[in-house]
Amino acid sequence: MSTELRRVTYGNHGVARLTPAPDKPGPYMGMPKFSKAVKDELNLSVQRKNMRNATTTIRNKRALRVSESPDWDDLRDAAEAIKNRVGRHLDHYLVEAEKNLTANGVHVHWARDGEEANRIVAQIAKDKGADEVVKIKSITSQETDLNEYLEEQGIAAWETDLAELIVQLGHDRPSHIVVPAIHRNRAEVREIFLHEMKNYGRPAPEDISENPPELTNAARLHLREKFLRAKMAVSGGNFVLADTGSLVIVESEGNGRMCLTLPDTLVSIVGIEKVLPTFDDLEVFLKLLPRSATGERMNPYNSVWSGVTDGDGPQEQHVIFLDNGRTDVLADTLGREALRCIRCASCINICPVYERAGGHAYGSVYPGPIGAVLTPQLRGVDHPVDRGLPYACSLCGACNEVCPVKIPFTDILIKLRNKVVESEKSDKIPQDYEIAGEMGLMKTASWAFSDYKHFEAIQVGSRGMGRVLRGKKVGPVPVPVAQRWLKYRDVDAPPSDTFRTWWEKNREEKR
Repeated sequence: MSTELRRVTYGNHGVARLTPAPDKPGPYMGMPKFSKAVKDELNLSVQRKNMRNATTTIRNKRALRVSESPDWDDLRDAAEAIKNRVGRHLDHYLVEAEKNLTANGVHVHWARDGEEANRIVAQIAKDKGADEVVKIKSITSQETDLNEYLEEQGIAAWETDLAELIVQLGHDRPSHIVVPAIHRNRAEVREIFLHEMKNYGRPAPEDISENPPELTNAARLHLREKFLRAKMAVSGGNFVLADTGSLVIVESEGNGRMCLTLPDTLVSIVGIEKVLPTFDDLEVFLKLLPRSATGERMNPYNSVWSGVTDGDGPQEQHVIFLDNGRTDVLADTLGREALRCIRCASCINICPVYERAGGHAYGSVYPGPIGAVLTPQLRGVDHPVDRGLPYACSLCGACNEVCPVKIPFTDILIKLRNKVVESEKSDKIPQDYEIAGEMGLMKTASWAFSDYKHFEAIQVGSRGMGRVLRGKKVGPVPVPVAQRWLKYRDVDAPPSDTFRTWWEKNREEKR
């Protein structure tokens, strides 16, 4: 890689970098929690239009493909059973997978967290003398912030999926796990390519239009230089087959084949839950995944790697099994059902909250329903961003209906909400003023309903308020929580006479 690519560009905030920096530097944990972030996202009218058009198209295509499959529910049952068996015997299948991968000549590594996984990748790159890597299936590496770690180590990481390339060149973050640039339209993509491609390699043609084939061709030519130059590729993985020691990667664009075959070294970061017991189990998931994800009957490219072959493809293969909180999820009998996820995003595409809010509001690599149930389990609920995720949902249950592996999203969300409440109770002084206000209101309500004398004392106050307001509506008040609640609601003034006093008065008269 040529060192002149370490440039200061407008999008990199005046810092010399090898690769484009995200517009909001730092990890996802530095973002505001959902209830605050969503306010800004809802004001992005163009993004909302892009999201609505894209999710509607994908939902309709999925529905069509599902209607073509008479055994769809049987496939879902089979997938659920296979994944549940993996969860019950994960230790056994991981050991079997390691043994057979090693027998195939694959170097197997274990990473307890993202930092350890990043160190392993960087060390392999340094040992191979690679100062840049090409990437495919990046979501697991986004979980570990691999690109930023490699940048600090002087190694450039290039995204090669078309949508990931748009996100990276746009100094942006993915907003969807299958269609990362779903929030962008063609005009925005053209502007990104015109202004940023020239800073990091082959420029886009000056006369490029918004026509998708022209945009795709510009990306193809831009990426080809990197494919041919890179000594090392970093990938994720859809599945690892324990009985054959194989890594399975499915994709739609062919950039994966370029990453997986041209560089001398292939490093794959795979979550430990991606293991399947046998090669035969793959049949079920190769039917479910493309139909659920993009409404395709089959992925155009399905690659199964069982070690290396002299003179053909990468000559060294590494697989890094990543925990990063997954064993904590596995320990919870209900929460572990989220580990069945095959990252198809059908739950995201059907979610009415996601369609309006977009993916960035979640502050998580995994947005939508799967992010709301998985991220707080992987990271815990100590941080306000993670505490807000279980509430980024209307509990409509649409995600339960479309999930190909039958994850009970709403059940897990309700349990997580209880976990968040218990966690907030343990905080003597909540950092969030809204939480502090809500806790104060709940304690006041608990005190009022614990004794009828307390309740009557409250009624004295409400009667006084009713006499002052004289039937006028209660408007916004500068009190935390109550202010937000009253902003969207018309509330009648409290009555000047309570039911108890009315009852006593009228009953006494009758007696």
